[in-house]
Amino acid sequence: MTTHSNTPAGWYPDPHGAPQTLRYWDGSQWTDHTNADQQAPAAPQVPHQAQPQQGYGRQPAAAPDPRVQRQVQQQAGVAPNAAGGGSLFTEPVLVVNQKAKLIELTNEYKVMDQNGNQLGAVTEVGQSALKKILRFVSSLDQFMTHRLEIRDAHGQPQLLLTRPAKFLKSRVIVSRPDGSPVGEIVQQNMFGKINFAMNVNGQQVGAIKAENWRAWNFAIVDHADNEVARITKTWEGLAKTMFTTADNYVLQIHFQLPEPLLSLVVATALTVDTALKQDSRGLG
Repeated sequence: MTTHSNTPAGWYPDPHGAPQTLRYWDGSQWTDHTNADQQAPAAPQVPHQAQPQQGYGRQPAAAPDPRVQRQVQQQAGVAPNAAGGGSLFTEPVLVVNQKAKLIELTNEYKVMDQNGNQLGAVTEVGQSALKKILRFVSSLDQFMTHRLEIRDAHGQPQLLLTRPAKFLKSRVIVSRPDGSPVGEIVQQNMFGKINFAMNVNGQQVGAIKAENWRAWNFAIVDHADNEVARITKTWEGLAKTMFTTADNYVLQIHFQLPEPLLSLVVATALTVDTALKQDSRGLG
């Protein structure tokens, strides 16, 4: 759950240590607004133990992870972005790395920001013993129902993804933890460059368009066909590609999006993997 400070909104000494500088605290997080401290001795002090968190769900920033930065900047070609709010829904870049397994029986993903700070995770839920056995000995599990939870850095569910049992085309239902619907992501074709429609209440609000027939990179567009985000698959390395089932993706959101489009876009990085990759790998 999100931790909120009791410190009231106002101007306080800059938490980053800038000399003679006040930074505005809006009651829940530090903002980008600063001001010269004209009366340093009289400036209100925030006790160290009451310093508020710098963004929703974010732990104190650690040193950037060079492996994640290389994945984002060199492999995905995404230029460094200004840091967002520190949550799954406020960062401009999400790095989605699947947990490497020699035999994949349950989908698990780690979600980070562009510097490697963990923002959340995605895990498959409701896996029966029979489904795991079928997944081990064949690829028949691709025709069964799959459920995944997107959780924040504190382990609290944020979105639920359900891919009902399919025959030819995939459909993913996105909902809130309380069961209220967000929308659906529906596969439109089976041959050529794969496309998905993002639908809300029966109306299309966007689309996911594969840029090549191997469906590794996707452009995400709104209802007017304007690109609002992009998914790029990044190479896991030769060993992982040959001997494990791990897939890694970078989701770049070009600007802050309204709901429910934002939630659907965040869900697409996992939806694309669940809908397509499972169909192409397996022992059966």
